[in-house]
Amino acid sequence: MTKSGLKSVVTVTLNPAIDQTITVEALKPGSVHRAKAVRHNAGGKGVNVASCLADWGTPVAAAGLLGTGNAAPFEALFQAKGIADAFLRLPGETRVNIKIADLAANDTTDINLPGLSADAAAVDRVRETVLGLVEPGTPVLLAGSLPEGLPADAYAALTADLAAAGARVVLDSSGAPLAAALASTGALPHCIKPNRHELEDWAGRPLPTNADLLDAARDLHRRGVSVVVVSLGADGALFVDGARALQGRLPPVQALSTVGAGDAMVAGLIAAFQQDCGLEDVARLSVAFAAAKLGCFGPNLPDPATVRSLVAQVALTPID
Repeated sequence: MTKSGLKSVVTVTLNPAIDQTITVEALKPGSVHRAKAVRHNAGGKGVNVASCLADWGTPVAAAGLLGTGNAAPFEALFQAKGIADAFLRLPGETRVNIKIADLAANDTTDINLPGLSADAAAVDRVRETVLGLVEPGTPVLLAGSLPEGLPADAYAALTADLAAAGARVVLDSSGAPLAAALASTGALPHCIKPNRHELEDWAGRPLPTNADLLDAARDLHRRGVSVVVVSLGADGALFVDGARALQGRLPPVQALSTVGAGDAMVAGLIAAFQQDCGLEDVARLSVAFAAAKLGCFGPNLPDPATVRSLVAQVALTPID
């Protein structure tokens, strides 16, 4: 899989974060804990995706909004991985997300702190930056939550403008921003990747079975979303592009950290779209990216040869 000659893909993160992951033996509310380890990573969904894409060898530009007060971790990441820095700087500090990794329960508790406020003028500048980076067919990721000050339809407006320029927009958000983008009278995203809960939130009903998920995904396809991917955690993901539907399952991997596995899956989607893969290869690569990420701390992938070995292990099952 050569990446030579590929144009840059673009990730957009309007509300990035510095992820502070604190590992404890067992989380007990109301108690004093002694941390076993602390890690700091420049993060936010689009930044994590850009980091994984860079590890795979896909040229990538990262855009969005950063606070000048604590931009250094992001700048260090971009320099270390060869990611083109297209972020707009704003006065203030980028938010910090605290993740408490509980070894006994094998889960993570998130505490997301408030961050920058933004306005329409800032988003307009990001839009112009990104439009200057895309050409017809360029995959562009719009990812994560929206900062305070922006309306819920900010992603819907960006999607319409980018689609008009020929970009293939991948939207990875949830709640009101996702609902507004899917209700837009303009262009809908080329691809979305909700998890079960996020898809249930959009559908307004429980979706307990794969058949229920498939019905909701096909409804979205009829509305104009070309590829719908429903992440299922340890069960992999459903991939729907209209008539066809597949479930891709993760090969067994020793999980060092589940944080960011969904972002790695999105990176795999974008890498596959960049190579104009069919649905089967899209599924294999995105599931392999997620599995590969489980063996790494932070927004990182192992070497491409390791990822390719996982691609060969992904099990695909057609779903009716």
